[in-house]
Order: sequence, then C-alpha cells, then structure tokens
Amino acid sequence: MLRLTKKADYGLMALKYLAEQAELHPAARSEKKAAQSNKDIAQSAKDIAEAYHIPPQLLAKILQTLAKAGLLVSHAGTNGGYSLGKSAKDISAFEVIRAIDGPLFITSCITIHGVCDLTSTCTIKEPLRKVNDSIKDLLSGISIADLTEPVDTNAAAALAGGLVNIG
Repeated sequence: MLRLTKKADYGLMALKYLAEQAELHPAARSEKKAAQSNKDIAQSAKDIAEAYHIPPQLLAKILQTLAKAGLLVSHAGTNGGYSLGKSAKDISAFEVIRAIDGPLFITSCITIHGVCDLTSTCTIKEPLRKVNDSIKDLLSGISIADLTEPVDTNAAAALAGGLVNIG
C-alpha cells in the first residue's frame, strides 16, 4: 500500500498549522510590512509540536529541511520560529512531500539511478508510470491552503452558546 512517511505527515501538519496561524493575523500591505508580519507570526517548533503531539526533536529537523527547501522561513531570536516561505496557496502537498522524502516513485522500476534491468521486457512499466504521474499531479494540485479548514462562524456561535440560524 502506498503511504506517506510520518515525516511527510508531520511536515504537512506543520505547514497547515502555520497557514492557519497566518490567517489569524491581518495581511500586511507592503512587502516590507509583510516581512515583519511573517516574523511577528512566526511559530516555534515547540508550539507546533505541542499542538499536534509531534516529537519536538523530529519536528525541528523536519522544519529545518522545509526551510532549506524554501517552503519555510526560519526567524532567529527570542520571538523567532518559522513562517511560510510563500503563500499557502502556492505551496503544494507534493512540494512538501518531495522536500522531506525525496522523489516520489511507487515502484522500483524508475528510480533516481535510472531504470531497472527488466525495462526492455517489462509489460507494466508504462501503466505504472501513468499511476505515478497521476499521484504526482493530484498531490501537486493540493495546496496547503486547501488543507486549512475555514472558520465556521455558525459552529463557533453554537459552541459559544449562541443561537445558530439554519435558514
């Protein structure tokens, strides 16, 4: 069965968390303000780890990997932490998975080292390539913004004890 690694799961969860935190703060109007705004909303690895019960040391390594890939920005200092390297709608699930796990191959017939020894006689390489490409395309079409859940004002009101208008 095709499965994401725990590291990829944790990376996607962390970016989702950062995207949701960014949504809670008003967007800055200028690029200079945007850079300061990102630093202001930077979240520590510890905060993210606590939010999702992820081992903090493992998450710290994952966040460093994502920062090296340009998907996150690392902010040093007492109010430091991590913020998204670009808009949540511009970061695909595929980019995150590839940054953490490397290239996505569902079979061993296509690898970073080339093709296997059975390439000339293999009858399933082309259908499997199509499956691999379909998975890549699907993951490329899912952005971190797609993973965030919009705030449901009706549900929030119900939780707060208010009346919910169903009509």
